[in-house]
Parts: sequence; structure tokens; C-alpha cells
Amino acid sequence: MAKRRAATRPSRPMPISPLGDDRATQPDGMDDPLPDNELALGIRDSLYDVIPLGALERDLINTRAFLRLQGIKQLGFVYRIWPGATHTRYEHSLGVYFLALRALRLLLRRPQAGLRLTEAEGGVPRLLLAAALLHDIGHYPFSHAIEELGYPIEPHERVGRRLITTGEVAEVLTRHGVDPAAVAHVIDLPRGEEHRGVVRVLAHLLSGALDVDKLDYLPRDARACNVPYGGVDVTRLLGALRVEGSDQMALDAKGISPLNSLLHARQEMFDNIYWHHTGRAMIVMLLRAVQEAMLAEAIAPGDLLGHDDASLLAFLGSERMPVPTQALIGGLRDRHAYKVVVELSSRAGRLYQQIAALYWDAPKRRRAEGALAATLGAALGQTVPEWGILIDIPKPEKWEMDVTIIFDDPPLGLQRVMSWSEATGQTPDDLSRYEVHQRRVRILAAPELRDAARTHRDALLTKMEQLAVL
Repeated sequence: MAKRRAATRPSRPMPISPLGDDRATQPDGMDDPLPDNELALGIRDSLYDVIPLGALERDLINTRAFLRLQGIKQLGFVYRIWPGATHTRYEHSLGVYFLALRALRLLLRRPQAGLRLTEAEGGVPRLLLAAALLHDIGHYPFSHAIEELGYPIEPHERVGRRLITTGEVAEVLTRHGVDPAAVAHVIDLPRGEEHRGVVRVLAHLLSGALDVDKLDYLPRDARACNVPYGGVDVTRLLGALRVEGSDQMALDAKGISPLNSLLHARQEMFDNIYWHHTGRAMIVMLLRAVQEAMLAEAIAPGDLLGHDDASLLAFLGSERMPVPTQALIGGLRDRHAYKVVVELSSRAGRLYQQIAALYWDAPKRRRAEGALAATLGAALGQTVPEWGILIDIPKPEKWEMDVTIIFDDPPLGLQRVMSWSEATGQTPDDLSRYEVHQRRVRILAAPELRDAARTHRDALLTKMEQLAVL
């Protein structure tokens, strides 16, 4: 019998990422600290084909805290309207990590960028990549929704800080030579502090006017919903990245048009997807269900982090929960979303502003909802559950344009280095004014109360005017 030839194995896995020749352009004499240089795992992705992971990233995604993200849908209840929107925070987190890696590769190709990642500085890019991977690890079930309750619900960034600096995630980071506190610092920078030097440049890649978070979630959400909005020229934007001085993230002039498209794509997604009236109604139902459960001490804020979407709905729908919570969760399960009774735009003036201000005061909003339910009950001569009327107030969004534009050969009248507003004539107020006109405040009613509530909408509005001045 002939001897079987022993298989030969390469000394390290061959790169299979779509980063292409970017790896080959590392300047001579500089160690390569990025994970695709020592590939430990490649994950197939619907947007990027293969996402390369190093040993650190492989170990992080196998922690229990990160695996929980597989059960948290990126868009909450949007899948009830667009059935394809079942993608998760897990996928998105991997995508943000990949784009951060791709951006670093591109910046390393440009000696003029001033971003030299020497062996001594190798921990800085790995720190950013860990932060990109872990930036959403503190999310509650159904993504951003529950945070709209405010205190005692903490922002997911602050929750993420605890998960990163303690327990299994911290152990993995420490074992791979990455400081957990530094990673948490990039995600949840304490108020009054600021990033400096190379860390400032890289932190802006993760959170800012132009960041890899938006560059992933807009195309990913648009694809999942199969809508023509949310298109972003990611390749051109990343290709336009520059560093001005030692710590200022910038774009060359070729990035102006795709960044302008990004800003408007984000607004289109809010108009058509994120603020869709049915999706918002379901979010408001969940908020009130959680609020009632916390008031009854049937669940504590910290308990929410032990759940994903499915387990939270099952827990809130159990018999141990108060009646309002059970009723609202039953409606969510059966897709009996609350219906719009009246919709207010910013042109409604003072009433709109006073109702919109209730976003910041969840207890007062609950009292207002109870008063509206009582008003409808009095008009009908019957008892209306105090959770039968709800108020939907979408979160006010931030429109940042803190981007530096660099012209290699500036047209006459322009300078080599200019702010976004100077180079384009646009200010954050331009998009903010549009948002204010598009952001609606809605009074909602349980499906069986919708017609009666619309008949008595004037009485409900009168009550809202009385409550607004209290």
C-alpha cells in the first residue's frame, strides 16, 4: 500500500477578507497589529462577504454577553411591518468592527495621514476594534426602545461600560493585552473629558458625524427592509478619510457628496422606517408594559439585561406581571398595535412643544395617558383602562456635522482646510429644521377604542391642553 502523503499546512491562516491588497501596503519596518494579519476566524456576512477576526475578536464574540446580541433585533418591532428586518445587534456589531478595520487599513496606506501605528502604539487600533465590536453590548431587548423610559433605565453605553470592565469580557480583553477600561472609555467617554491624539482620531471613527456605526446600520437596515432608502457609498467615504494634524479626522473633497448623501439617507430612514407609525405604536406599548412592571416591582431595571427580545416578552406576559403589562404584551404578540387617534406636527405650536416635552418625563407622560383614558371613559359613559390611551413621542435626534474638509488643490475662494459648513454652506440647523417638521407626536388608542377615540378627539385635545399647562 502506498504511503499517503502528509498534508502540509501553512504556518498561519491565509487572509480571506475582502480587504484585498490593503494588507500588502503596510509601510516597511512597521509591525502589523491588525487582526486580519493573523486570521483566527472568518464569518460570512450579508453585506461584506467575509469578516476576518483575530484571536481577540474570536474570543469576544463567544462571551455570553456578546452572544445575547443574537437575540436582540436591530430594529425592534420593525419586522412586524417589514418581515425581512430580523437582523440583530450581533450582525451589526460585527459589521461596525469590519468597517473600523477597513478604515484603519486605508489610513495605514497614507503616510501623510500622520497616523503611524508603530509596535508601541499597536494597542491603539486593537483598542478601537474591540470598542467597535463591543459598542452595543449594553443594549436592552428591542434595541433603543426601552431607553426612552429614562431614569432608572441607564443608557446602553453606561451599561456597556460595566459589562466591558467586569466579568468575562474584561477577562478576555486583559488576557489579550487590551485594557478594558480604555475600551469602555472609547464607548462611554465621561462627561467633561475628551479623547486626545491618535485615540481621538480613532474614536471619531466610531462615534461622530461620519462614523462606521452609521455606515453599517443604514445599508444593513435598508437591505433588510428591501427599501431604496439608506444608500451609502461606503467605499468612497472610507477612501476619502484623512487625518489633519495629529488628531483631527477629516475628509478630502471627494467625500463631500457621499457624506451629504449619508446625512440625507439617515433622514429618509427615519421618515420611512424608524418613525413608521405602527412600529412606533409597538414601541410605546412595550414602554408602558415595562413601566407598569417596574412600578409593580415585578421587574427591576437591572433584570432587563438578562433577557433578549423573546425571553423578555415571555417574562412580561407571564401571570406574575400586573394586568396592564399582560394586556399590552398580549397585544404585541398578536400584532394588535395601537392606532393613531390624532397626530400633531410642530406647526401645532405650543401644544406640540408641551406634549413633546413629556419625552423627558416618563412618569408625567404616564399620568397624562391616564387622564386621557379617563376623559374618553367619561365621554363614553364606560370604564376605559388607564393604559387604553398612549402618547408616542419619538426621541429628538442629533444632526452632527463636525467634519473637516481638505482640498488638495482648493478652488478659488476656498481654503485648503475648511469646516463642513464653510465648504458646503450646510449647518446642523438645516437638517434639524427638517426633522422638527417630520417628527410627529401621536395620541394612540387600543384598537377596540380607536373609532370612539377619534369621535371624541376634540375632548382629548382639550384635556391635553389642560394637562400641558399644569
